[in-house]
Order: sequence, then C-alpha cells, then structure tokens
Amino acid sequence: MKNRGPEERSYLPNGVHAVEAMLAAASVGAIWSSTSPDFGVNGVLDRFSQIQPKLIFSVEAVVYNGKEHPHMEKLQQVVKGLSDLKKVVVIPYISSREKIDISKIPNSVFLEDFLATGQGEQAPQLEFEQLPFSHPLFIMFSSGTTGAPKCMVHSAGGTLLQHMKEHVLHGNMTSSDIILYYTTAGWMVWNWVVSALATGAAVVLYDGSPLVPTPNVLWDLVDRIGITILGTGAKWLSVLEERGMKPVETHSLQTLRTILVTGSPLKAQSYDYVYRNIKSSVLLASISGGTDIISCFVGHNPSVPVYKGEIQARNLGMAVEAWNEEGKAVWGESGELVCTKPLPCQPTHFWNDENGSKYRKAYFSKFPGVWAHGDYCRINPETGGVVMLGRSDGTLNPNGVRFGSSEIYNIVEAFEEVLDSLCVPQYNKDGEERVILFLKMAPGHTFRPELVKRICSAIRLGLSARHVPSLILETQGIPYTLNGKKVEVAVKQVIAGKTVEHRGAFSNPETLDLYQDIPELQDF
Repeated sequence: MKNRGPEERSYLPNGVHAVEAMLAAASVGAIWSSTSPDFGVNGVLDRFSQIQPKLIFSVEAVVYNGKEHPHMEKLQQVVKGLSDLKKVVVIPYISSREKIDISKIPNSVFLEDFLATGQGEQAPQLEFEQLPFSHPLFIMFSSGTTGAPKCMVHSAGGTLLQHMKEHVLHGNMTSSDIILYYTTAGWMVWNWVVSALATGAAVVLYDGSPLVPTPNVLWDLVDRIGITILGTGAKWLSVLEERGMKPVETHSLQTLRTILVTGSPLKAQSYDYVYRNIKSSVLLASISGGTDIISCFVGHNPSVPVYKGEIQARNLGMAVEAWNEEGKAVWGESGELVCTKPLPCQPTHFWNDENGSKYRKAYFSKFPGVWAHGDYCRINPETGGVVMLGRSDGTLNPNGVRFGSSEIYNIVEAFEEVLDSLCVPQYNKDGEERVILFLKMAPGHTFRPELVKRICSAIRLGLSARHVPSLILETQGIPYTLNGKKVEVAVKQVIAGKTVEHRGAFSNPETLDLYQDIPELQDF
C-alpha cells in the first residue's frame, strides 16, 4: 500500500505483540512509533499528541519486580488526549479478556476481534507496493528532558541498511546467533535489535526487571537458551558489580561471545569487572550513537583489540571526527563528535517541521553543513578507539578548561563510598562558571569532609587541578530518563531557578525537587 500517514502506535511492553504489530505496519507502508508502559500519561501525550496516530496497540497491565501494574486507566487518559485516534486495540497480557473492561475507552477492541473482523468489516485484500528507499518507517522521539521531544522520521531503506551493516559487519551476526538486548519498546535499541531478524538470527524478548527474581536472571537465560549476544545498559553492569555478582563462578556462559553495552559511557572499571567476573574471552562491545540516527556512530569491531575505557572504533561509513570550538579536527583531545559526510540513517525530516528549521537547528547550527551530534568525545590516535565524555550541553568549562562530566564520574564512582554522582555547571550573573559535584552515598557510608578531600585529590591527580569541582554536596537522588540515562541539563536548569516542565521523560522526576533552593548554591 502507499504511505497512509502516521497510523500505528504502540504502548506495549517488549514482547511478541510489539514485534508483530511493527512488522505488520512496515509491511503495508504505515509508520510505526512506540512508547513503553513505564511512560506516564504526560510522557506519552508529549510524544503522541505531536503526531496524532490513527491506531494504537496497548496491553491492559504489565508485571515488573513481581508486581502487577494496571494500565487501563493510563490508556484511557492517553486516548482522551488524542483527537484523531480511530481505533484502540487492547491485548490481554496479564488477564483473560473476560476480566478486562474496555467500555470506557472509545473505539476500543480486543486484539482477537480486531484480527478476526478487519476492524469490524470484512478484511480487505492487502496490496503491497514497492516503496522508495526514503519511505518513512519509524518516528522516534528524543528524550524530552528539557523541552518537547523532537519527532524524528527515519526511512525504511536507511534504517535497514544501517542496522544490517552493524549486525553483520560489526557484529559478525549470522543465522546461528541468538540475541537478547535488555530494553523496553520505548528505546531505539528495541528497533535496532528487531532488525536482527533480517540476518536470520533469533531474537529473545525479555520484559521485566533484570534483577528479579534474582540478579542472575539474564545469565540464567544465557545458559538456558544458548544466547550468543547479550545487550544491556552500562548501569546494569555497575549494579552487578556493586552487589558483588560473579557469573564466572556460577554460570557456564559457554555460548556467550559478545556483550553489547550502551545508554551511557562504560566506565573503565566496568571493563575490569566484566573480564574478571563474567567471562575473560567475551567481546565487550561498548557502542554509542542515538535515537537521532537510530544506530551507532562508534562501536565494536571483532578484528581489533578491546582497550579499557574505549569504544573500539568509528563505524564503517561514518565520517566521525572530534572537533574543537574552531571547527578543527583534534586527535587525542576532547571535542565535539561530528559527522562530516551524509549518512543513510539520518532522519529524513522532523514531523511538523515543514521548512526544516528545527532539523537544521538540531544538527547543523553549530558547524554549518556538518552534523554535530551533541556528544563530547576523544579519539585515541594510537588505538583508533573513542572515549565518550558526555553530552555537549552538559560539558563543563570552568576557567577555560572544557571537559566532559564522564571524566569526573570515572574517578568519583570508583570510590566504594559513592553509589552515584552528578556533575553540573552553575553560572553567576557575570557568566562565570563553577562546577558542582553531587554525591549519592552508598548504603552504610556517610558524606564526610574527609571523603570530599580524597575525591578532590583523586581528581587533581587523575585529571588536573582545574578539573576539581568548586563545590561537592550530598544528594539523596539523581534524575534519570526512562531509558536509564543520567540527566545533567535538567538539574543545571533547576539550580538556575528555571522550571523543568516535561517531567514525563524521567523515571524519577521527584528527584529534581532535591536541587531547588540549596543554600550553598546561592553564594556564587
């Protein structure tokens, strides 16, 4: 069928129904977009109200951490906020359909009835048509932590070409592989991993907590199913390390050849943890790109060594460089991650951006004609490896020294007393900048001047005296996105007295309130 506009949306967990619905949408030229059930009503409407879907698939409830979480009330509120919606398909996921009341949701129907009747009529004969390379396949959303999420339209041809390159050429994936990536259907990794089906590989879909019923649940699946490629976020590996988990002693992991990691920079100590306590012969593949390109700029390469703290290589066909503020390529120095040539997986356009101004501002305003991704990085000229240093809008520049927050985290979070940390800039009325470091203490440890002194010494020794934060304070919570990314820019806004409106993008929005009216911050 020809493009019928933005039709199919999902509010689904990472399961077979989401994959089937997405593939069905793609097969008839419809556009697919998804959020996961952990998104609140505001978070869903911030996204879907911009694209006004015609059809939504949803479940009635989900289970997480062993507890059932009802979904129908949220779904009802979402439907009320979408005026163009024609049909809501409810999938019995936890309960039988007899126990689910869909009467309060207009134009709703159970999946079984929807499939049996063709939306209440005799099912039409499907007509497939060859569509152009740039035909829209997905609408993806930015995190929306500091404003309305951007609606990025990705093409069918560009997405498939890029994903196959990364799976087959970068990952050596074949039809013999079995891949499990711990993700929700609201993260671009979900779209990426489903494309693995095109290689003939088997995809394992996991819905729920990676720590329940035990922190070994994913390792249990590796041994039980014979998983060859396991994907996760960097945060999960840190949690396993904090809990003292040693899968090398409790599991075979014989089939496992690759561990993929993304979501946030992988700390150097996590490399040590994986090779000592998980498997010494595995390829630890840190990868980085983003929703903006629904793929990776830098990632794994099975033919070169893994160096601690580095992503192995710039990806094939991606003209990636690190540029300084003058727009010059720098090697061995920190700089803005740019891509100097077009790439097949860049968005074709933003939804509701008729003149392309939002698109150009997002990627091409810093260096005209060159894609500036918004990440800060350093490329090692000796190894070819890449160190990700955090988001550009979260980089720090006190006293003329520009550096990424991850450089601080790598040092600070190695302290056993520190569970988590957040590093942000603060500006005074004259535009001068100072760096504030917030520490969340590990259980059993207290925030003390002696610890602050040791941290300052470690930063001074590991980086330089000018990297040492002006102020180190304790916090009880650090905000994260629903996809597990630490949010620095929103905290920067809060301590500057600004309001963060789009709280639906956060997994723990209440933590933002911890950064309001902190007495020590008023003295600058």
